[in-house]
Amino acid sequence: MNVLMVLTSHDKLGDTGLKTGFWLEEFASPFYRFKDSGFNVTLASPAGGQPPLDPSSEQADFQTAATDRFNKDSDAKQLLATTQILADINAAEYDAVFYPGGHGPLWDLTNDANSIALIEAFYQASKPVGLVCHAPGALKNVKAADGTPLVAGKKVTGFTNTEEAAVQLTDIVPYLVEDMMLQHGALYSKGDDWTSYLAVDGNLITGQNPASSEVVADEIIKQLG
Repeated sequence: MNVLMVLTSHDKLGDTGLKTGFWLEEFASPFYRFKDSGFNVTLASPAGGQPPLDPSSEQADFQTAATDRFNKDSDAKQLLATTQILADINAAEYDAVFYPGGHGPLWDLTNDANSIALIEAFYQASKPVGLVCHAPGALKNVKAADGTPLVAGKKVTGFTNTEEAAVQLTDIVPYLVEDMMLQHGALYSKGDDWTSYLAVDGNLITGQNPASSEVVADEIIKQLG
């Protein structure tokens, strides 16, 4: 099985002067779930090359067995440093796609025409589309075959308004994932803040927060089994 992981190339947290990017655990945990299942993993990002890592995700509180493994894995670091350019990716060559979160995707992947087209291609081909935490924001401009928002009438989750408030970025982010989902007619649901929560609607698989990254990966693996 060939799995594509799409990471953000955006590193600016609004006008704060602070850095953002992808969240390490949300990349590392699914990456190793896929690798340990014997899958081939390809990494891509809008700009290609090394995607920006959200510095907050390197704090001690957010380290897991998967992040520790990544930090000692020179092959994985080299793969991450050389992501392919998203525009060069052909969805037909992959069996599933997974989007790690971090705040970066809210700025670039949300509006990236290549990302939007890829998700539409994977979804319409009935291939698993997994997104976790802020990455479900990449669904904002994705359309179903009939031109309506893909998430309309679909069971989804994503980073909650209360979780965004807890990290004090409600007024910094370009939009709130929970609000966007509801505005687009999604059947949005959520668990308790910071706990693992999964929503599955056919081949559309979403996780609420960093704690949910592994269950999203496991659902993709299950669907490909």
